Amino acid sequence: MTFGRSGAASVVLNVGGARYSLSRELLKDFPLRRVSRLHGCRSESDVLEVCDDYDRERNEYFFDRHSEAFGFILLYVRGHGKLRFAPRMCELSFYNEMIYWGLEGAHLEYCCQRRLDDRMSDTYTFYTAEEPGALGRDEARSGGAEAARSRRWLERMRRTFEEPTSSLAAQILASVSVVFVIVSMVVLCASTLPDWRAAAADNRSLDDRSRYSAGPGREPSGIIEAICIGWFTAECIVRFIVSKNKCEFVKRPLNIIDLLAITPYYISVLMTVFTGENSQLQRAGVTLRVLRMMRIFWVIKLARHFIGLQTLGLTLKRCYREMVMLLVFICVAMAIFSALSQLLEHGLDLETSNKDFASIPAACWWVIISMTTVGYGDMYPITVPGRILGGVCVVSGIVLLALPITFIYHSFVQCYHELKFRSARYSRSLSAEFLN
Repeated sequence: MTFGRSGAASVVLNVGGARYSLSRELLKDFPLRRVSRLHGCRSESDVLEVCDDYDRERNEYFFDRHSEAFGFILLYVRGHGKLRFAPRMCELSFYNEMIYWGLEGAHLEYCCQRRLDDRMSDTYTFYTAEEPGALGRDEARSGGAEAARSRRWLERMRRTFEEPTSSLAAQILASVSVVFVIVSMVVLCASTLPDWRAAAADNRSLDDRSRYSAGPGREPSGIIEAICIGWFTAECIVRFIVSKNKCEFVKRPLNIIDLLAITPYYISVLMTVFTGENSQLQRAGVTLRVLRMMRIFWVIKLARHFIGLQTLGLTLKRCYREMVMLLVFICVAMAIFSALSQLLEHGLDLETSNKDFASIPAACWWVIISMTTVGYGDMYPITVPGRILGGVCVVSGIVLLALPITFIYHSFVQCYHELKFRSARYSRSLSAEFLN
């Protein structure tokens, strides 16, 4: 039972003179970790480790902290807005209040994160995301010292696998993963060379076994591929085990890409085992070739280690409205110009008509390569009205493509700076860990 006046249905938080009443049932799952720790207090000494003073008669807890900052934080955790700095308050002081109550810099709005990073860089200040001593005591009280060490170990493992700049071990692990991705891509590209395929066919004729047999293949490419797949599979399993939220882990785009990259290999192995090397499916080979070519998804795994690819993905996610608008512009212009070009080049004079523009779908190809200023030259208008329409089509394409590109460009720059500041924060953590 929580320490406090028996029978009291609510508790009072006195923060810098401002009083807030909370239901006792809400304490256990309250979003602010320091407040939720009050639920596990069993004695007055435990309470005084969490707050500065306590009045048992009124069931009131006193915190000698900034009242206005706590008001902003309380509104945020209750879902009444976004977390921004309090007016007329130093960014570092507000961030210190956030750490005290159990929040991190990632909870701030992006504009405030940039202000905080600039301020910390100017003053050479670094705050740890957690207070190691307090967190250790809290975990030791709630689940014992062994459970606390286990949770800290899992958190360290999670950061090592999820955040390549969080520690020296994470950077080494990321470098090894990048090497495996590069090696697998080189093997994939080399396996499509005619000489490589001829040598593989000769090896299979001598050794009547597939490179995707149940046992280890004798071909060097099969051995290298199996090693790469083993590394990717082990990495994915470990990251799943140490993740905080398993459902959220499965829904992340990069994790879905990892699954798409390693699944085709095991499907190919199962198909070879159950269908046999001489089956009709194996002779056709279309399904297996498609599955093997899906290994190209391994390239996207580099997005986990490079800010540039992360910026591209984040930009596409935030600018999907602009991308849809761009597609709508292109489709509308394509429909108009393809119909007009088909009419001018083929529909008016059937004797001297341009056979390349025999239909509107055929004219759509000319419109899209003209609007994007590619111009393959495989089809072009021959009449004077058609050439005039072609010039208008090219100019319209330049204008239509330039309009939404401006918004996408600014979003790309913003996403790049956001990820760069986040990486700089982890780099500061790595530098502090290395010095210690």
